[in-house]
Amino acid sequence: QVRLVESGGRLVQAGGSLRLSCATSGRTFSSYAMGWFRQAPEKDREFVAAISRSTDYADSVKGRFTISRDNAKNTVYLQMNSLKPEDTAVYYCAAKLDPFGAYDYWGQGTQVTVSS
Repeated sequence: QVRLVESGGRLVQAGGSLRLSCATSGRTFSSYAMGWFRQAPEKDREFVAAISRSTDYADSVKGRFTISRDNAKNTVYLQMNSLKPEDTAVYYCAAKLDPFGAYDYWGQGTQVTVSS
């Protein structure tokens, strides 16, 4: 079992930056592919970014967001720059062992609100 705990979400003005963190339990963190997703009110959850041997981003965040991981700290990060009001959402961290499969574990989410 893997436990994921997100942090770092808060209210920020448009154009600002935030760094989200996702701390994980377990001793095999480096074996997991990690992802960030988000869900805005009355919208479906959507993919934001992922990292395993490479990184992948949604078109809407390319060039603004950066996903990274520190295997020594069992933590994955999402650096968010040039934030827009449409980035407002609950951001979720997820983990999976099979890089081609579905995500197995999810965090509880952290709220990011971008004011205009």
